[in-house]
Order: sequence, then structure tokens, then C-alpha cells
Amino acid sequence: MSRTIAIVSQKGGVGKTTVALNLALALAERGRRTLLVDLDPQGGVGHSLARGDADLKGLADLLMSEASASDVVMQTKLATLAILPRGRLSPVDVCAFEQALHAPGVLERALEETTRGMDAVVLDTASGLGMPTRAALRVAGFALVPVRAEPLSIRGLSQVLTVIEHVAKNDNPALKLLGLLPTVVDKEATVAMNTMVELWTGFASVLDTVVPRAEVFAEASEEGLPVGYLAGPVRPEARRFELLAEELERIMDQLVGKEGPDVSRPRRELL
Repeated sequence: MSRTIAIVSQKGGVGKTTVALNLALALAERGRRTLLVDLDPQGGVGHSLARGDADLKGLADLLMSEASASDVVMQTKLATLAILPRGRLSPVDVCAFEQALHAPGVLERALEETTRGMDAVVLDTASGLGMPTRAALRVAGFALVPVRAEPLSIRGLSQVLTVIEHVAKNDNPALKLLGLLPTVVDKEATVAMNTMVELWTGFASVLDTVVPRAEVFAEASEEGLPVGYLAGPVRPEARRFELLAEELERIMDQLVGKEGPDVSRPRRELL
């Protein structure tokens, strides 16, 4: 059975799509058959890969019965990674798309058709706590919350945690909080580091991995590539997502009661 991670935030600009794309790639490079799903009406994943609104069939086409599941799942050049784009959606149809996603059973059936054989499913959502986010939380096993290292993100954090708790209690008992992921962290900025201290002292689920503030993310977006696929020297930011994938898989194992590998060792002598 696949593990489904919904990436959610009540605030824009926290890097949800960047996290979704690069995390999905990192999971796939760890050998997990991974599907990245774009639930954002703005089509953030497609735009991050330099594809326009009308270029890719996807979820919207599937929901409108204008394409089949095999038509909308796009296999990448990495054998273990596939993408389900938002699809061709007119701006005037955004409300209808959101309502369709939120209708009982609709997203569940769409994912059932498109995620067969997958080990991991990463759901990129729109900013805010509206219908696409609620729909994602209803079908996910885990919620990952990116938190930008600035005071405004902290002030609104209780809202998204309240919604996750509500959905887990009323709609999806399997839903678990995977963690809070600090993003756009500038270690040279006092405000950012004060925010990190507030996160560490005020919340129990802050991840060890952080996503730094770096120009390379804008460069990757301009090129339409994940960070790890840029030409030139290997970027340390790509390594961050390898570490994130490793950390999240370990936490998911713990949350579902799966034991990790035996890491015990015999006594050894150094001298």
C-alpha cells in the first residue's frame, strides 16, 4: 500500500511546490515508486517544470471524464517517478474544480485509478485551508507542514494544525502529522533565527531537516527543473531533500509501528 503525504500550509510563499517536487524526486531516487500529484488549481507543479496551463493533461481532465487514468499519469525519465499534473483548467472553472475535488469520494477514486503500484504519493496543495487542502487531508496518511522562517508563519500555524486535527478526528482517522518543515531559513538573519527558536521551543514536531534560503531555488524554477537536476557542481540544497526523504521515511515507520533495520553492533576496540 502506498504512503500518501499531503503538503499543506495556511500561508503562501512557504515553498510547498518546491518541497513537493524535490521530495518526490528524492523518494524516487531512494527506489520508491513515487507519484507527484498537483491539486493546486494554479498548477504549481506544471509551472515549476516550465509547462504551461494547456500543455499537460491531468487531474482536471480525469475528473471531467475527458481523459483516462493512463492518459494523465506522466512518466518521467526517472523510472520510479511519475507525475499527475493539475491538467487543462480554465481560470473560470477553478471553483468547479475545487468543488469536484471536495465532493465525497471523488479524489479517492481518482487516486485509486492513478496510484496503483506506487510506494509513495506526494500531494501538492493550494495555499490556505480551503477545499483542495481538506480533500488532500481526507485521503492522506500523513501531513507535512512547511513553515517559512518568519513570524507571520508562526502566527498562523495553529490554524493548519487545528484543521489537521479536525480532519483526523472526523474524516480520516488514519491521518497523522508527519512534522513541521522549516523553509526559507536564512541563518544570517536575526528574524529568521528568532523564528526558528520559537518553533523549536513551542512545537514538538519540528523536523531536523531544514530548507535554506538560497538563490538556487529560483534558478531551478527558471530552468524548469528540480534542484538536483541543474547542471554544474552538485548543489548542497539537493542533498537537503535526500536527508528530508530519509528523515520522513523513518518517522513514517515509527508512526505506523514498523520497525527499522537492526542497527545493533558488537563491541569493538579502537586501540
